[in-house]
Amino acid sequence: MAQQRNRLSARSVATITKIGRHADGGNLYLSISPNGGRRWTFLFRWRGKTKEIGLGSARDVMLARARELATAARAELAEGRQPTGIRRPTVGETFGEVANRLVETMAPGWKNEKHAAQWRMTLLGEAGEGDEDGKPIKAKHDYCASLRKVPVAEVSTADVLAVLQPIWQTKPETASRIRGRIERALDSAKAQGLRTGENPARWRGHLDHLLAKRQRLTRGHHAALPYSDVPAFMVDLRGREAVAARALEFVILTAARTGEALGARWDEIDFDRALWTVPPERMKMGKEHRVPLSARALEMVRELFEVRCNEFVFPGQSSDGGLSSMALAAVLKRMKVKGATPHGFRSSFRDWAGDETAYPREVIEAALAHTIENKAEAAYRRATALEKRRELMAAWSSYCAEPQGGKVVQLRR
Repeated sequence: MAQQRNRLSARSVATITKIGRHADGGNLYLSISPNGGRRWTFLFRWRGKTKEIGLGSARDVMLARARELATAARAELAEGRQPTGIRRPTVGETFGEVANRLVETMAPGWKNEKHAAQWRMTLLGEAGEGDEDGKPIKAKHDYCASLRKVPVAEVSTADVLAVLQPIWQTKPETASRIRGRIERALDSAKAQGLRTGENPARWRGHLDHLLAKRQRLTRGHHAALPYSDVPAFMVDLRGREAVAARALEFVILTAARTGEALGARWDEIDFDRALWTVPPERMKMGKEHRVPLSARALEMVRELFEVRCNEFVFPGQSSDGGLSSMALAAVLKRMKVKGATPHGFRSSFRDWAGDETAYPREVIEAALAHTIENKAEAAYRRATALEKRRELMAAWSSYCAEPQGGKVVQLRR
């Protein structure tokens, strides 16, 4: 009796939940795994042994297509050849090519280079322009290495899961961001006519059925040096001549965010007033931020101005670009400083200002460009904070210049 074919229907394929294999006939099965994964498999006998090949995810491969693939596999068996499953086309753009083009297209719209660096690191395995000596920095983890070589038209749910599953529980925040970036790249490919069908990296209604719900992120603070250790650290830092070392010192002395400092341009510096004005488009809160420069910060900027090579205060490897944020991390690594990040020096400054000085809280928060919701405090900041902050930043610079930690004169409130 001939084997019954076409036992399944499109509805049953979508609604069956029982774990195991469900036969469609002709050696074709819908396999449902304990974690809810649904894929097509083809079972056959080859030289006395039972073999199984995959024909793709049931989400990406429709029932009719799965039957076509099974028919092709049976034809190979009839000709005495072992079926090999789905063969990926050897032509067409790869996921890596599409992802690279997407990053290049989007980069001009990002506020700073950090965003582009994060996308390049997670999708393309690149970690920036180079360290303080110009040597390339390789990404510590190349998450999407297996995905980049896959033709973008053929990227499947299995391909995406191969990237996400190894880090989904151990690095949930990283995994979630990578998933979103993969989804964005695949949407871009579809918009360009390079692929069709559903996006296999989509979360709602798709991957949320295959991956555990991510734990709510508990954000911690950036690792920071205790402020008592900063003066000794600065002695070592000032003994280094690289541009990256000067950039890190500038970050510390101004208590600025890394991206704001590395994006500093010469037209933002007022040498006569010892003032650095960061435009709204480069600020996290979208508001202009004026930073009083201490004597040491101003001296350092003047020295850099004498040897300037482009519009950036801290130039990078390229002739017209700024320094990469990776270069600052490289400085700390070369100094063998553990338990600290460039951004963490803002915390060092905040702790010092709160513990060792009597400057009002609103002045300290203004120095950090934090948003203050209280209207009275905000008005005070606009009216008087700049000169108070000039005194505060001068005191911080003096403290940082003392190897044993300078004494700070307590100001009356």
